[in-house]
Amino acid sequence: MRHVARVGFVSTRLAGTDGVSLEVIKWDRVLADMGHERFYFAGELEWPPERSYLLPEAHFKHPDVQSLNHELFDTYWRSPETSERVRKLTEHIKHHLHQFKKRFGINVLITENALSLPMNVPLGLALTEFIAETHIPTIGHHHDFYWERERYAVNAANDYLRAAFPPTHPAIHHVVINSFAGNQLALRTGASSLLIPNVMDFDNPPPPPDEYASDIRETLDIPPSHYFILQPTRIVPRKRIERAIELVRRLDTPAVLVISHAAGDEGDAYARYLREYAALMDVDVRFAAEFFDYERGKRDDGHKIYSLADAYQHADLVTYPSRIEGFGNAFLETIYYKRPIVMSTYEIFKTDIRPKGFKVIGFEEFIDDDTVLAARTVLRDPTMAQAMLEHNYELGRRYYSYRTLEKRLVALMSQCFGD
Repeated sequence: MRHVARVGFVSTRLAGTDGVSLEVIKWDRVLADMGHERFYFAGELEWPPERSYLLPEAHFKHPDVQSLNHELFDTYWRSPETSERVRKLTEHIKHHLHQFKKRFGINVLITENALSLPMNVPLGLALTEFIAETHIPTIGHHHDFYWERERYAVNAANDYLRAAFPPTHPAIHHVVINSFAGNQLALRTGASSLLIPNVMDFDNPPPPPDEYASDIRETLDIPPSHYFILQPTRIVPRKRIERAIELVRRLDTPAVLVISHAAGDEGDAYARYLREYAALMDVDVRFAAEFFDYERGKRDDGHKIYSLADAYQHADLVTYPSRIEGFGNAFLETIYYKRPIVMSTYEIFKTDIRPKGFKVIGFEEFIDDDTVLAARTVLRDPTMAQAMLEHNYELGRRYYSYRTLEKRLVALMSQCFGD
């Protein structure tokens, strides 16, 4: 007998176009198709209010949380006052988690990076205590771990990290998005995990471009004679967007690089660097986050907001030069929207994705002449490009469809209810 769960998603933020928020949309859709009820707890939410529990202190950008992060990371010592502030905020958040469970009758919890990346330490500690106190079946969906990020290497919070990022508890079922993360989790904590890669709805291809986005090039001020090169990531250093700027410079053909996302949680110094670098390289770059969101809409000034799908469908080429990725949402999205991609062959791509046979223009640490030539060729030879894109789409359908996700979620929900 299949149980109908009342699932509570918990994260720092469930809104916008970051990879975690986008993947929650896919999990939510599949869980809905399976007949489960879903509810949402975070510091920023773009979900129906009647199913949402908004707690500002859950957000990593809340002033109290940012202040604590400053005192816990990039330093070796913490004061008694800092510890006390952590305890108070932990109790505050935990109280609201109990209220969330009570208000919506939550009987399964899904934590989205909140128990793996310490962007909000009190939230992770509160979740750990809440799970211990309620024994609520919990799926820890881990997209990134703190040991994968240099910014957490120096800290005054090692006891917190060991306790809650992630915790080990019989009620918690760990999910990782790549095999390396699963191996590291087992080595560091002894916990087993289930591998569930990121997915796209490959069984339902995207609709063709429509009239709404027909003016996207005009809006972005891309001349008709120029190629539209898309960088569909947040502006954070590990994305190595300077490599995309270099590629556009070396293509030796008219092109505009469009960066569709804003800066992330690591400040705006990198964005300033990219502007200066683009000017030095004489590359035309659009910092276009204000024009894009997951879905279409309107800005406060009445101008259009295009969807990420619009960006992909009108792009001639996608750049994805990341140094490290937990999986690679932008890679899957590019495959789904059938666009050629120039990308770094980051570690997880090498181990988990490339062996399946995907055809991409890949490079290691730097852009070389072969990379530039391959990119120029795929832009100028649509027939060759189309064959490559159709091949990739079929592999996406085989390995990364919603059917793959549903099979894994059925098994997880059975474990949660002891079936």
